[in-house]
Amino acid sequence: MFHLPKLYAITDSRLTNCSHAAQVSELIAGGARLIQLRDKHSSPRGFYEDAREACQIARAAGAMIIINDRVDIALALCADGVHLGQGDLPPASARRLIDERMSGEKFIIGYSTHNEAQAIAAAALPVDYIAIGPVFQTASKDSPDPAIGIEGVRRVRAALDAMRARVTLVAIGGIDMRHAKDVLKAGANSVAVIGALLSDGSNIQARTREFLASLNSEQNRSS
Repeated sequence: MFHLPKLYAITDSRLTNCSHAAQVSELIAGGARLIQLRDKHSSPRGFYEDAREACQIARAAGAMIIINDRVDIALALCADGVHLGQGDLPPASARRLIDERMSGEKFIIGYSTHNEAQAIAAAALPVDYIAIGPVFQTASKDSPDPAIGIEGVRRVRAALDAMRARVTLVAIGGIDMRHAKDVLKAGANSVAVIGALLSDGSNIQARTREFLASLNSEQNRSS
């Protein structure tokens, strides 16, 4: 099974009014080691330039960068991977394109699903992880799908286990420190977090550090 850090941070320039590069710098300073750059509104050129600086910052710190949606930008920047949605380039096509360009180098593909049926179908695709959500209502996505709740995460994990699909599961959508540990207990391997870390763009570093400390304290009690 592909392993991800328990915290999967995601940038959002509309939420913070900060560049992706500035957000990445703060998230890394707070301890994040896996960050997705998500931008639904900038021009391709504008996103590319910002993402290029963000990748440089991440490489210097030993952190990983995943690009949301844009396989072309992810490949151009030699990012660590790409995250695809239901309406994006199909994962099988993306994997073929990546294999042609990357010559066997490791490149992560993540894939969004919004219900149990989609998650089951995604388990047969050439992806490294499946994202399921939104778990809770979220304001960070336009026209979000219905929230599945913690019980929905549990059902998806059970369905994947019943298939003997050793799939890494990332839960996303409205997750904060109140819920994160319960979401992980329900079967998610990682929680993707936007608003609880970024809020209005202030104290990103401190919020990230606090979130990680909360997750680590639970892990220490369980070990």
